[in-house]
Amino acid sequence: MRLAHGLHLAYCTNVHRGETWAEVFAALRTDTLAVRDEVCAPGEEYGIGLRLGDRASRELSRPENLAAFRCWLERERCYVFTINGFPYGTFHGAPVKEAVYRPDWTTPERLAYTCRLLDLLGALLPADMEGSVSTLPGSFKEFIEPDRVEGNLREIYANLIHCAVHAAEVSGRTDRRLRLALEPEPLGLFENTAETIRFLEPLVQSFPDQFGVCFDACHFAVEFEEPAGALAALTRAGIPVVKLHLSAALKTTDGLPARKRLRAFADDVYLHQVAVRSGTGRPAVHKDLDVALATEVAVGDEWRVHFHVPLHCPADGSFGTTADELPGVLDWLAADPSRCPHLEMETYTWEVLPPNLKTGRVTEQLVREYDWTLGLLHERGLAE
Repeated sequence: MRLAHGLHLAYCTNVHRGETWAEVFAALRTDTLAVRDEVCAPGEEYGIGLRLGDRASRELSRPENLAAFRCWLERERCYVFTINGFPYGTFHGAPVKEAVYRPDWTTPERLAYTCRLLDLLGALLPADMEGSVSTLPGSFKEFIEPDRVEGNLREIYANLIHCAVHAAEVSGRTDRRLRLALEPEPLGLFENTAETIRFLEPLVQSFPDQFGVCFDACHFAVEFEEPAGALAALTRAGIPVVKLHLSAALKTTDGLPARKRLRAFADDVYLHQVAVRSGTGRPAVHKDLDVALATEVAVGDEWRVHFHVPLHCPADGSFGTTADELPGVLDWLAADPSRCPHLEMETYTWEVLPPNLKTGRVTEQLVREYDWTLGLLHERGLAE
């Protein structure tokens, strides 16, 4: 939806399962419209944060599907302003939990997929706004071969530059500004503020209109970085923030009781990186929840788990969330709303949430997230 100061708010449709275009479109026609009807005034335009995997993007690229979707958007007073291109989808040969990072930016498959998303966004984006495509942070750290670090980095930079050139071409052809938003993530090739600045500085210097950050508040909170401070550091370094993911991670200091209950959050779909910090020291980061659960628990350790929980999460005595850091993120934006035009609420696919986090239907949960977020935005003059 359109907010004050030219801002746009949506929820990311990756909360709904779907790898084919038929599955994605079915969720839009049912769940997304149901949410729209609850949070929008009659006649108000409704923004969509569209998640498209590789297969769905290929199917939507067929002229008849794209034309039908554009007609549907116009008829339903909806618009697409951002696409989540981080999860590519099923990739032959990749372990299930690593598939979200495969293929990475060393490969021509990732380049072709992301260029296709830019083409689609150029065809869907209204004329009066800019668009963004978010993507993974180059690669996952353990994918970078120790004896090929320089070669892997050259491949990643080369493919990203090709994508930037393509984004510029689509922008020129459609008269719509399109930007690529790289999303730092725990154990990604770049995962914290310092690594993000170091990686993106040369790209932003060469392609200032095409590159920026998709800042996921959950990811930085897992790193024990205070998100508002991280955003301020990116601003000082001249790294554009293209999209804000309003998201929250699990956190707990409840020791062994919480660790036992955390087993309910381990699933076969996603990697759930866990950062464990003792006192104020540097956190130890584990690749997945089952790895962290196999370690010893020290009294007073704080665990932060990369599990995107609903922003309006039911109270739980053992767990907290990092949603309490989001007001600081919006304070940073309120100080200069031109800093970032796109806001997207992101929760994991509904099916992987433990039962105690599901209060009602997915659409009811999303409406509560809108209400919570819009309340914070109104307080800061970011929504009318």
